[in-house]
Order: sequence, then structure tokens, then C-alpha cells
Amino acid sequence: MTSVDPDDTGLLAPGWAGSPAASATSDTAFLQALLDAEAALTRAQAALDLAPHEASAAVTEVADAGRFDVRSLAGRARSGGNPVIPLVADLTKAVGEEHGPHVHRGATSQDIMDTALMLVAVRTLDLVLADLARTEEALARLAAEHRDTALPGRTLTQHAVPTTFGLKAAGWRSLVLDARDRVRTVRDGLPAQLGGAAGTLAAFTAYGAEDTRVLTAAFARELGLREPLLPWHTLRTPIADLAGCLAFTTGALGKIAADVLVLGRTEIAEVAEGSGGGSSAMPHKANPVRSTLIAAAARRAPLLAATLYASMAAEDERPAGAWHAEWEPLRDLLRLVGGAARDAAELVEGLRVNADAMREHLGLTHGLIVSERLSAELAPVLGRARAKSLLTEAARRAYAEGRPLAELLAEVPELKDVDLTESTDPARYTGSAGDLTDRALERR
Repeated sequence: MTSVDPDDTGLLAPGWAGSPAASATSDTAFLQALLDAEAALTRAQAALDLAPHEASAAVTEVADAGRFDVRSLAGRARSGGNPVIPLVADLTKAVGEEHGPHVHRGATSQDIMDTALMLVAVRTLDLVLADLARTEEALARLAAEHRDTALPGRTLTQHAVPTTFGLKAAGWRSLVLDARDRVRTVRDGLPAQLGGAAGTLAAFTAYGAEDTRVLTAAFARELGLREPLLPWHTLRTPIADLAGCLAFTTGALGKIAADVLVLGRTEIAEVAEGSGGGSSAMPHKANPVRSTLIAAAARRAPLLAATLYASMAAEDERPAGAWHAEWEPLRDLLRLVGGAARDAAELVEGLRVNADAMREHLGLTHGLIVSERLSAELAPVLGRARAKSLLTEAARRAYAEGRPLAELLAEVPELKDVDLTESTDPARYTGSAGDLTDRALERR
């Protein structure tokens, strides 16, 4: 017997390989969740005197993934279409002839499989939340430290008006907190599954359960999952909720990665990863590996979520194919989010901010980055049409002659008595960026 997953190492998945989520979603972890569900079912029945307490103790004792051969179970799962069928056979044999009849009694394979999925999801989301907390804390520090650090705001790839790095970091943090709130809500609402063969719980009544809701509640309580209102074999709200929050989380972290990838370009160099990755061909490179892996996860997650949403259209009381289609994309999503959350925490905790480069880049357009402010301030002095015409011509000359906008405006006779020192300073045109950053940091 083995608890090792020799073929489940993440060789082609550096985004999640070695992460806490990798262990939490491994074949062994899923096997343990299946066994936890089976043991909890027997315990719940014993608590209601529907099974001997000796049976629940026996099942719980042997429900250890290390006692079972995960590779053998995977191979034998083909015959019935899911791993629960061979696992029940092995578990029944392991507890012995006396207690074997109380293994899986009244349940269907989907009850155990769905419940195990919820267990794995809860356990993985707890790890994700821990890394999101690290990320949020690091971003709060960056936002506070750089509250007034001005840099060019960019829209449609071009310099727009000045902003601050503090506001940018505060925006990243806001997305992380949005993701945290969604993950928490979904995690706390994930239900156990118990419905029997066709969602009527009929077998449990045949085995003596007078109130199947009490049994369902006991089962959920044993697992730390929410009690479901109804069996949800073909009512896939929990899976859809997971799909949504996981895709959102990768997108939120992907936004941070996208900005770092742009701002970290060699010719921009306003930020840099604390410890970049090397190149197999170019010794001088320090590649933004953390950001790259997060960006990759953000691109994959929506399509995986789409598969889970598509599986909501499940026929009858239990479906053929729709339920089965969920297992791999859900695990992939959990792994992607777990890896991305780990990488995001490492990224922002080590992020290096180059305020000097930001300040230098504010002058790349020779002061034109504050043309919006000048338009507003010169209109009352010159008239709107004259102000627009003047600034248009000054912009042309600034680019053509490589001269600062302030210098050109100082040559305009109508402005000889106007002090443009503050108006042409990009660092003094960040609007309410500081106040917005403070407001964002009030959120806990």
C-alpha cells in the first residue's frame, strides 16, 4: 500500500507544483476525503442508532489513505466510472465481515464523491485564504509607504495623467479583499451531499431512519460542512459557486501580475520582483517568474470555470457525464488558485519599487502629462478656445523641439504674469489619490 502520488508531481505545472494546494488536491488527498466521507456516514448513522458504534469505530480506524492503493483504485475506477465503487469494496474488506455491511449503507457513489469534493475544496480554500491574507498585508504596507509616490498613469498603453503607486497598490489590495470575501462566503457554504440512489434518501428510511433530515445534519456535522436543504445531485449551485469564486480570485491576482509585468519591463523598470528567475540562454536576465505564473493561471481559470458552469445542465435525478466532467477542472482550478495565491504573496512581499524611475518617467512627455490641469486652469484666463489652441501648439513644439511645456508657456505674452510652477509639476497633480488610498486602507 502507498500514499505517494508518483505521477502527480506537477512537472508541467510550476504554478502549483510544491504549493500547499498541491498536497491538498493530490490523488492521496482526494482518497482521504472519500474515506473521511465514508467514515462520517457510518458515524452519523451510529449516532442515531442506525449502525453499531463498533462499526463506526472500525470504519473510522481503517479510513486512512495510507492503507489503500491509490493506483489500483484509479485503474479499477474505469469499470464503474468513478473511484468510489472500488474504494467501497476495499473498505468493506478492510473493516471485516462483521462491520462490512455498514460501509456505505444507503449512499450512492455520487454522495461520497460530491462530499469528498467539498472537503477537498474547503481544505484547499483555507490554504488560499492564508496566502491571500499575506498578500493583503504586504499590499497595505506598500500602499501606505507609497501613498504619495507619483508615477505616470497609463490608459490605452499611453501616459494619461499622474497617479500614485500607493493608489495602485491600494487597488490591488481591494481586489484581493474582494477575492477573500468571495472565497470565505463560498467556503462557509459548501454542503455535504446525501441523497441516495435518486435523491429521495429512500434507502436510509429502509434501514430505519425516521427523520432523514436529522441524519443529513449529523453527516454534515461530522464533516464540518453545511447541511444541504436538498440533495444536490443535479442542483449544482455549490460547484458553480466554486467556479465563480476561483475564477474571480485568479483574475484578481492576474491584475496584479499584469501590472507588474508591464511596470517591470527593462525600459520602464518602475518595479521589480524581489528575486527574479534565470534564463537558460541569457545570463543577464532576472525574469518576473512569479508574475508570469500568476498570469498563466489567470488565463486558464475562466475556461475551467466554463466547464463547471456547463455541467449545471444535468439531466434527470443523477446525470451521465455532467457530474463526471467536473472532477478534473475543479481540481485544476483549486490548484491554479492555490499556486497563484502562493506566488502572489511571494511577489508582493518581495516587490521592489523604483520611485526614482517613476519620477523620471513623469517628465517623458515634457510636461504634457499635466495638460488636462492646464486646460482647466488657463480657460478662465485665456478663454476656452484660446487655451485649447495654445496648448495644442505648445504640445506640438514640446515634442518637436524637446523642450519642457513650462518653458514654452513662459514665452506666451498672455501668461507672463501667471505662475505656472505648481500647475506644470506632475507630482502636484495626483488629484485625490492620497485620500482614495487612505479610504481604501480603512477596509479590513
